[in-house]
Amino acid sequence: MTEEFDTVLAAVGPRLRELRRRSGFTLTTLSERTGIPISTLSRLESGQRKPGLELLLPLARAYRVPLDELVGAPASGDPRVFPRPFTREGMTVIPLTRKPGGLQAFKQILPAERHDREPDPRSHEGYHWLYVLNGRLRVILGDQDLILSSGEVAEFDTHLPHWFGNADPSPVEFLSILGPQGERFHIRARYRPT
Repeated sequence: MTEEFDTVLAAVGPRLRELRRRSGFTLTTLSERTGIPISTLSRLESGQRKPGLELLLPLARAYRVPLDELVGAPASGDPRVFPRPFTREGMTVIPLTRKPGGLQAFKQILPAERHDREPDPRSHEGYHWLYVLNGRLRVILGDQDLILSSGEVAEFDTHLPHWFGNADPSPVEFLSILGPQGERFHIRARYRPT
């Protein structure tokens, strides 16, 4: 039992470092988000400090992952996903996958009356795939301004500055899959001049 416990604890540091790297956080940013001193975060990642709940809970919240993912808890055998929705800039985001790294799937809901937001295109590492379930989604990819309707798909490298929002006052629901650089899908959106 002690050997298994020590093995689980030894894997926490590298897992925390990988989560931070994939999230794009610096130790300083993570310290600001969690209130944990930079030196403590560094010792956790290097395995020089054993993690306790007082450290793991704020880290799980910052990374938006369940606590059992931080410690590598064995699978319970239950294949169901129990997503915890969260809100970001007025948009409801429902995680559909639970593993850090690799492909991440989300259902996203933009409420009605958000169509007048000023676009703020951003870029980051990775690849993005969108599938519109309901409504009309405005997608800006570089210098292209697209409107996707129910059933339409877009795929793009996230190094390209991008932004999405409501195309009109109606709500929009869409699936969003994010992957590391190099992951590719097979359906591409086509530019349609309006």
